[in-house]
Amino acid sequence: MTQQVILVEQPSPAYAEEITSLIEKLPDEIVTVVGAKIFPFDAAQAVSQLHRLIDMSRYVVFVARESGDRIVGIVTLSESSALYAGGFFGTVPEFYVVPERRSTGVGTMLAAASQEYAQFHGWQCLEVTTPPLPQFEKALSFYERQGFSVTGRRKLKLETQQ
Repeated sequence: MTQQVILVEQPSPAYAEEITSLIEKLPDEIVTVVGAKIFPFDAAQAVSQLHRLIDMSRYVVFVARESGDRIVGIVTLSESSALYAGGFFGTVPEFYVVPERRSTGVGTMLAAASQEYAQFHGWQCLEVTTPPLPQFEKALSFYERQGFSVTGRRKLKLETQQ
């Protein structure tokens, strides 16, 4: 099998459906492993939401694409601000690599692109929340290898739009 060349880039809007389809696999995988639906994902609204968030400059997407044009990984970034963080910082709402491309360097390339983007935009740090542990211990190990450190926080959510 020949090694595929991987390109990490910010995709054009033409890839919105492929991007949202890949992002949908993340909560699906969590549901399969954990056995409970944690995050609702409305595929019908996701494409328009993606365009709106990007247009508002509130959301950045990087994809890892094989030479055959297939997207095999995705990371999204969102700018936030807080005094505790020293100003602006980034969050990583979604990070997904297709199972057959995990442990091949694709995730590391996406993490590097995220870090470069954060540094260029003057963000003080990047924050990510792992899927539920211990089921996703490999995800935690991956983030630690990328330089993330555990802060001890747990992610909580309050629905404000019913």
